[in-house]
Amino acid sequence: MVHSPDDVRVLRRDLAAAEERLRLDPEAPGTTPEELANWERIKVGRPWSDGPVPFLPVAQLYVRDAPFPRPPDADLLQVLWCPFDHEEAAHPRTALFWRSSATVADVLDAPPEPPVVQSSYYLPEPCLFSPEQVTDYPNPLELSKELRDQLADMSRWETIDPARYNTYADDPGELYLNNLCHAPGWKTGGWTRWSPTDPVDRSCSECGTEAVPLLTIASSEWDSGSVTWIAEEERTTPAPHHLGAPDGNFTLIDIAGGNDLQLHACPADPSHPHIELIQ
Repeated sequence: MVHSPDDVRVLRRDLAAAEERLRLDPEAPGTTPEELANWERIKVGRPWSDGPVPFLPVAQLYVRDAPFPRPPDADLLQVLWCPFDHEEAAHPRTALFWRSSATVADVLDAPPEPPVVQSSYYLPEPCLFSPEQVTDYPNPLELSKELRDQLADMSRWETIDPARYNTYADDPGELYLNNLCHAPGWKTGGWTRWSPTDPVDRSCSECGTEAVPLLTIASSEWDSGSVTWIAEEERTTPAPHHLGAPDGNFTLIDIAGGNDLQLHACPADPSHPHIELIQ
């Protein structure tokens, strides 16, 4: 069953209204007659036959805000995707467009949209980008045995916050995995998150150069195992929460059941075909 982007937005609007209504008055009705009518109409789905489908915008990044590997004449990266799974991969297929912002003249007020999307999870909710530089480290699977042995040495963790240490007292490897390596959430660069698979070959199909992380499209900014990565301002003044979405999921997308879609680019020539990984 497929739905139009406008139908998805109506459902999100109704869910947000219901959440706010119940917040103000716990005795208020969970659904209004108008919301129920919207649901009855939308749940039927939309007819659709194979044909050209406009891609949806996913991210727009300027190098001034977040450095990333790019062609020498480009300072702007636009990431789009097709809102359908494909035979070769059970996730939206992405397309990268490298541009010089100085040459972008006419901007469409209303970019074309696909008539339907396979899932509401493939329609990103617009969000402003607030760049923050953080340091993360490689997944343990990319470390040498010597470094992994050091991580398992309990004495090396005794100087950290006792409350955090006690939480992981029986498994310091989990402390490193959840709190230090590969920062969660949407990010440029950084290290690759390896889960559910082990590291795989990321050689550029054009020249054989090892591709590097370009952009992580995340299902959530954090989860129950990575709360130490929550931004300080989010701890003190949380952003509005979307009803039915996990904490930290501001874009309302979901990749393969809560995973990330990680795009890797060739550092020798980022215009070469990029690599998509579900982790």
